[in-house]
Amino acid sequence: MRVVVQRVREARVTVEGRLTGEIGPGLLVLAGFAPTDSAPTLDWMARKLIQLRIFADDEGKMNRSVQDVGGQVLVVSQFTLLADASKGTRPSYVGAAPPAVAVPLYEQFVQLLTTLLGQPVPTGEFGADMQVALVNDGPVTIVLER
Repeated sequence: MRVVVQRVREARVTVEGRLTGEIGPGLLVLAGFAPTDSAPTLDWMARKLIQLRIFADDEGKMNRSVQDVGGQVLVVSQFTLLADASKGTRPSYVGAAPPAVAVPLYEQFVQLLTTLLGQPVPTGEFGADMQVALVNDGPVTIVLER
């Protein structure tokens, strides 16, 4: 599993002009799943994201988590995070889980985050052509892999 997490002031995702998810201050999480991902992988990543201390404390030091600041999380599936572009100029996506595997992983991951945060976690639409808009705060962008 690979995620790109961005600290945002706001973010939203639309599909064919229809808003599917929107948040205020918090984390935009672009998530890619591999065929070997499992429940322990999802649990580790969800806990890591919720506890990641990338929000400023009273002294301006990145010392608070999204949970500490009462922020929100928006999750967008992105199989291209598992791309391999080491050969040629056309990336290979064989490292990404096929939809039959990835959809349940995605849904379980969102449910874990919802439970850990104690609030709904908005999402994009799996497999759709999505438009993601965000105001990156910092900017702070971190890649996590498990």
